[in-house]
Amino acid sequence: MNPPQRDNRSTFHQGLDEVTGDLVRLAAMVNEVITLGTEALLEVDLDTAQTLIDNDDVLDALSIDVEERCFHLLALHQPVAGDLRQLVASLKINAEIERSGDLVVNIAKATRRIYGTEFTPALRGHIQQMSDEASRLCRLAVDAYAEHDGSLGAALDDIDDRLDTIHAEFIQAVFEAHRTDAIDLQVAVQLALVGRYYERIGDHAVNIGERVRFMADGYLPEHAGAAKARARNDWEQPELTAPWNGTSEDLDPDDPRFR
Repeated sequence: MNPPQRDNRSTFHQGLDEVTGDLVRLAAMVNEVITLGTEALLEVDLDTAQTLIDNDDVLDALSIDVEERCFHLLALHQPVAGDLRQLVASLKINAEIERSGDLVVNIAKATRRIYGTEFTPALRGHIQQMSDEASRLCRLAVDAYAEHDGSLGAALDDIDDRLDTIHAEFIQAVFEAHRTDAIDLQVAVQLALVGRYYERIGDHAVNIGERVRFMADGYLPEHAGAAKARARNDWEQPELTAPWNGTSEDLDPDDPRFR
């Protein structure tokens, strides 16, 4: 007969593996809708766009289910160390993936708003390139998560530079298309937003990479930023961190440490 503690850990890890599997499945679904959303946008396919909008409820339902199971595992098993990091990272990653799905819905809604628009070759090419890069980043991010690959997670920030470059080029192409009257102002605004949606999907992939790195070795880039902020605050206001060695009778109401 297995000790209760061993059975409890086995149950926890089984639940954590199921969460990981569902997050990988959720990311695969988002990757699929990125491709479909781009096809709907370029072909101005209103039926596909509406299907993507309606089916977002499926992604939301799976995301909510994953979140609830994470909370259940956290409350019931009270994990520590690496197990706790993995569970907390999974909660964060779940939100990043779900938000990427919402951004595809925004692209689908933009498709309806620009119905009848003829894209210039430059606009069409940049949209396809942004879609391909966003999809690639999403795949790499979930691969890093599934394999606990902190190195790949850390590399995603640099890999995302290509999507940022394409996005900047796309915005210039939007300006040029509007300048030459190839598209009107309303379409130009919608396309600028679409470019931002693709760029944000890449940012969410980078965020997933950071959480994977936290899961693997306990490090987050925010830690370095917080340390810099504390050091800067200590440098600018050293009196606020000076130790107090006196008594209550020595308190000076004008001392900045007690304001």
